[in-house]
Amino acid sequence: DIYVDKLCADAPSRGAHLLVAHTSRFVVDLNRAEDDIDGRTVPDHPAPKGTQPRGVVWRMTTKGHPLMSGPLDYQRLERRLERFHRPYHTALRETLQNLRERHGYAILIAAHSMPSASRRGPKRADVVPGTRAGTTADRRLIDAVASHFRDAGLSVRHDEPYRGGYTTGHYGRPAEGFHAVQIELNRGLYVDEGNGKPKSGAFDSLRSLMGGLVDVSASV
Repeated sequence: DIYVDKLCADAPSRGAHLLVAHTSRFVVDLNRAEDDIDGRTVPDHPAPKGTQPRGVVWRMTTKGHPLMSGPLDYQRLERRLERFHRPYHTALRETLQNLRERHGYAILIAAHSMPSASRRGPKRADVVPGTRAGTTADRRLIDAVASHFRDAGLSVRHDEPYRGGYTTGHYGRPAEGFHAVQIELNRGLYVDEGNGKPKSGAFDSLRSLMGGLVDVSASV
């Protein structure tokens, strides 16, 4: 999710908390459940629930290239979870709980980036809010997020091709006061996808827009 942390860097100055992962998803994918692992990735896992090669540990890239020289044993998986996955989600969970206690509700914006187009499909929308068919957040928040980006001239398409991963589904419980929206940003908006370098003016504009998303979310 290239440069997304920098795009969201203004969030704390607008009153939000910012939790940034510093570990590649090739080590552990924080947007997957602990048991989202298939038997080929960790053969001695006592109860694997995943069925794909890109669970909490990826053994293949999205293009089908191998990422591991061999299977991972369960003990090594546990070390990765203990070092990276559990501390991250403990921090996230405690932050959301504290916010709900203070304000009566908490809003989680899970920011990601996506390629500008799929390998076989057409160009993707500029922004994809993922809410699992509107179930992980109050509809007023979902509509406000979409309007914020559309008013800036960007195209928005809900849940396509990303409907929200583990983080969105796990923490997005509107009935309990927890609202979660995954935001997938089209990398072509702010990055030269050929060399990975930021597009200076466009990058700054999108950073400002992401900062403004804090104000929009808080005003709903």
